[in-house]
Amino acid sequence: MGVDPTRAFVARVYDYLLGGKDNFDVDRHEAERITAAMPEVSDVAWENRNFLTRVCRFLANNTEVRQFLDCGSGLPTAENVHQVVQRIHPEAKVVYVDYDPVVAAHGRALLEENGNTKFVQADIFEPESILDNPEVRESLDWSQPIALLFVAALHHHKGDRGRPAEVTKQFIDRLPPGSFVVISHVIDPDDGSEYDETLRATLEVIRRGSMRDITSRTKTEIRELFHELEIIPSSAGGESDVVAVADWWPDGPRYTKPTIAQQIIAGAVARKV
Repeated sequence: MGVDPTRAFVARVYDYLLGGKDNFDVDRHEAERITAAMPEVSDVAWENRNFLTRVCRFLANNTEVRQFLDCGSGLPTAENVHQVVQRIHPEAKVVYVDYDPVVAAHGRALLEENGNTKFVQADIFEPESILDNPEVRESLDWSQPIALLFVAALHHHKGDRGRPAEVTKQFIDRLPPGSFVVISHVIDPDDGSEYDETLRATLEVIRRGSMRDITSRTKTEIRELFHELEIIPSSAGGESDVVAVADWWPDGPRYTKPTIAQQIIAGAVARKV
């Protein structure tokens, strides 16, 4: 399947918001539409990407994990998983998964010369298509710890609200002990605040566009995606719970007030004992 330049795709819109070049006019137009509703939307993309970077550094430096399965990855550009972890451990294995055939084809081309990194086309909401995929099975050693990442991915599910938790359970059940699960997700504060109203307005703009729908979840609902896993502390002396991704082990103290956009994505990292 060739690239369709007439329809915006989440991965390319995200790439544009991160300052990347792998996008088209339709993607830039879609990003500008969303920006009109939430001028700080690029902050959301950057905070989520910075969260991913910090998590990958933590996993590569402070755990025994040398294998990473990134589900719903989008394009592997702009300081993504393999760039972070292989800088620390060149032998680290990374498998990216995305349902979009265009993104998958482009991803394979970008990673063609990286023997320790693969890109697989599969649907994260059909776990068997990944867990039983021969390329995934051959690329990763399922007897050794794996970092499973659902970064800004699960909120793209449309349909049964309970399905994402069923999906994560299937993956978690197959992970070996010592593995980690990383999730970030659009949060719904469900409190009628300005933050709540801004989020709902932004989601409505997205729904009127050509990208996939987005479903927000409360902090409790996001926590349920981890099931019984041990959520690690979010900072030195911090709570072991879901937090705004901007507050997960930040690079230093914050001297500016967090924007509304920076509080819209929440996440956590959990360990399978």
